[in-house]
Amino acid sequence: MRTIVTGGAGFIGSHLVERLLALGHEVRVLDNLSTGQFANLAAVSGNSNLVFHQVDLVELESIQGAFKGVDAVFHLGALADIVPSIQSPLAYFHANVHGTGNVLEAARAANVSRLIYVASSSCYGIPDVYPTPESEPVRPQYPYALTKYLGEELVFHWGKVYGLPVVSLRLFNVYGPRARTSGTYGAVFGVFLAQKLAGKPFTVIGDGTQVRDFTYVSDVVEALILASRSEEAVGRVLNVGSGKTYSINQLVTLLDGEVTYIPRRPGEPDCTWADISKIRNTLGWRPQVLFEQGVAQMLANIEYWREAPVWDPESIRVASVDWFKYLGEKHG
Repeated sequence: MRTIVTGGAGFIGSHLVERLLALGHEVRVLDNLSTGQFANLAAVSGNSNLVFHQVDLVELESIQGAFKGVDAVFHLGALADIVPSIQSPLAYFHANVHGTGNVLEAARAANVSRLIYVASSSCYGIPDVYPTPESEPVRPQYPYALTKYLGEELVFHWGKVYGLPVVSLRLFNVYGPRARTSGTYGAVFGVFLAQKLAGKPFTVIGDGTQVRDFTYVSDVVEALILASRSEEAVGRVLNVGSGKTYSINQLVTLLDGEVTYIPRRPGEPDCTWADISKIRNTLGWRPQVLFEQGVAQMLANIEYWREAPVWDPESIRVASVDWFKYLGEKHG
């Protein structure tokens, strides 16, 4: 196949690019490098089937040419992180909603045979049902979650009106080598591994008993590829998770380090847990990587986080001021 991966220099995108190339497909990466980096594609940089386009998805004219002759589009390009989305909601709207609209229009014009949208389980907010099925009401708690859901709505509208064959995968707590890290306090693995390298305590929110459906990146990549091949998946929303839960205390035990506890944050669920029966039945997909195996792989690649920010309780407090200001109980 000729494929496009938007956000292909990012965490999940770079793993997907590697897998597609290994399967013999042509891959065109579209990335503006605002959060992704060339280093994530170092292992495949010399592959003749890889073409990199440094473009911004919000500029339709700059991306249209790359879609010519493409069979499948994997749309991962987006802004992530909670606090920046609270501080700059319009930037997230432009990237995650306007950018998705442009990708859909370029894909429609090119008559692609499949578009796979990477959605976020954050759209469920604080669910009523665990494990959480795709039918659970959508209750986004912050602009990032909202804009990812609005992007999903656009995807299915284009599918309905224009006959574009689309699939949306709602990802739960993805982790693995090259997991995203940035100057904002966010993804737990990037925070903890940088702290471990610096010999600092792990900053655990609340009492650490909250649980997450940690899903290893290679399992997510396999789900994306299966979705690109399945006719039965077209027009569907599918959860992608491990189908199990693990507490933050379990994680820090595996990572082996000292712990300091910091205040709970409003709008965060005590539990994320995907009901994955639908994707099992639709794609025959099942997660393969046990949590202990995945954490071991993270530790084996820990040097990746050598340059990541090292957070402590005070810097986290300062970074989280807007989180508490806008998502605190007085607002909701």
